[in-house]
Amino acid sequence: MIRSWPSVIVLCVLGLSGCASVRSTAPVARYETGAEQSQVLVMLRVAPPHLRAADGYVGNYAATPDETARKHVARQLAHEYGLQLVSGWPMPALGLDCFVMRAAPGLSTQQITQTLSQDSRVESVEPMQLFHVLGKGDPLYRLQPTATQWHLAELHATTTGRNVTIAELDSGVDTSNPDLTGQVTQTRNFVDDGVYRAEMHGTEVAGIIVAREGNGVGIAGVAPDARLLALRACWQSSPDNAAATCSSFTLAKALQYALDSRAKIFNLSLAGPHDRLLERLLDIALSRDITVVGAVDEAATDGGFPASYPGVLAVADERAQSLVISDALRAPGEDIPTTQPGARWNFVTGSSFSAAEVSGLVALVRQLSPDITPAQLRDSLNAKTALGLVAMRPAMIDACAAVARVSGSCTCNCATANASISVPRR
Repeated sequence: MIRSWPSVIVLCVLGLSGCASVRSTAPVARYETGAEQSQVLVMLRVAPPHLRAADGYVGNYAATPDETARKHVARQLAHEYGLQLVSGWPMPALGLDCFVMRAAPGLSTQQITQTLSQDSRVESVEPMQLFHVLGKGDPLYRLQPTATQWHLAELHATTTGRNVTIAELDSGVDTSNPDLTGQVTQTRNFVDDGVYRAEMHGTEVAGIIVAREGNGVGIAGVAPDARLLALRACWQSSPDNAAATCSSFTLAKALQYALDSRAKIFNLSLAGPHDRLLERLLDIALSRDITVVGAVDEAATDGGFPASYPGVLAVADERAQSLVISDALRAPGEDIPTTQPGARWNFVTGSSFSAAEVSGLVALVRQLSPDITPAQLRDSLNAKTALGLVAMRPAMIDACAAVARVSGSCTCNCATANASISVPRR
């Protein structure tokens, strides 16, 4: 890409001294890329009900007699079917323990899945699947602050997302970036490649959601006072590329933690194939009125999972040519300035970042109306529904109207907002 001088100048203004140092010193992930294709997830009943995730939930739970018995069963299964037991993790939200097993050369995961599903000791089994984040590289475009379109300064006079917990399931977040210092409540690593590390996509998404406001540098997050859980379920394969990969196992571990942490919003700026284990965990989240925000994958015929899963708030960026998810919402997704590892900022594009914006906006709404129902929340975000119009195509979200609808008063863009004021109640 040819960089125009105005763009470079703006980038340097945003990045301050970071323009002189463009690489993170975080170690490169050593996760076994490709190994997941020979692995299956084997679920065994039943995790003891007293087990729940806490601050120490970064590995397996401490051994109990019941857990030891299930590990013994897992070892037996692996031995009987010619598999290698790789790892395991409790899923108390489902009453299960999940074990990762690797097939021997010459055995397909489809064959193993079909065979194990007939064993009475196995609750369920599925192949390991891979997911990918949906950012589109590291492009530099003209500066078009999202804050201008959504009137963030005016909205923040009413709501900032205070006391609302958001779980970001992504690659690692650099909590030392000046815009993210003190903004991340917890960091947890669910990828078996060493310690938690700072990575590009997770840091970019985090900045859009909770970057510090009024600190004299960088940007302002959509919900700067929200509590962010930075759950590393994806790994970046190259230090120079934001592309990251996640597995159904790493995502399931992170979802279990998010459920036990009582987060009210799950941000999933990623996509992949439908996965039964993840669907079951999302069902638990949705049954608890947790807002699950998913990024639409334009390259997928159904919009990608989890965005296409019923109950998930599907978000596409404003440039999407066509949408296969009929009730998806549009949010700004082009030329979004955000944080990067180190004292750096840059411009990003893609539905990953549209989803991050919506997660922040949901936090603003939930601060004002903690008991808002999923249907009321979706209606407040859909400008056409709020105005009593028939939504012929996915609408661009009107943040001012959404906040006015739940607060009962207009804060910004009042010509539109006043027409949609209606305070949601249970």
